[in-house]
Amino acid sequence: MSTAISNLRATLERAAAVRPKVGGFPYLAESLRQAGVGHCRMAVPSNAMLYLTETGPVAVQGEPLVTGMVDVLPFDGQALVAALRADQAGETTFPEFIEGCWRAGVVWYDVDLAARTCTYYGADGDSYTETYPKVAV
Repeated sequence: MSTAISNLRATLERAAAVRPKVGGFPYLAESLRQAGVGHCRMAVPSNAMLYLTETGPVAVQGEPLVTGMVDVLPFDGQALVAALRADQAGETTFPEFIEGCWRAGVVWYDVDLAARTCTYYGADGDSYTETYPKVAV
């Protein structure tokens, strides 16, 4: 196991321990930032996360949302915001949040941990950026 993987695994475990159920994402993000992660990039249909860390990039493959050839829904900013607010309120699991992003036409998103932003992208270049608060971990 590489240093990048062992560091990321330990960071995710620590973040899970301090992250509140409601409004927990900023705690996860701050834990990752403090551990040297600069960006997290999610390819939504494949449910694959790429963590860009100081010790090297790490890919984490989840269960794909789709297989084979499928149509991509148009970007729906209102549906995306609804999925975000439900997740922020602790009403959804992470897999349910990713499914909500997919149904809102999001094909990938990028978390910039230094800027504290998440930008969600549709297939036609539409995007929505949201900032998250600074927290102490």
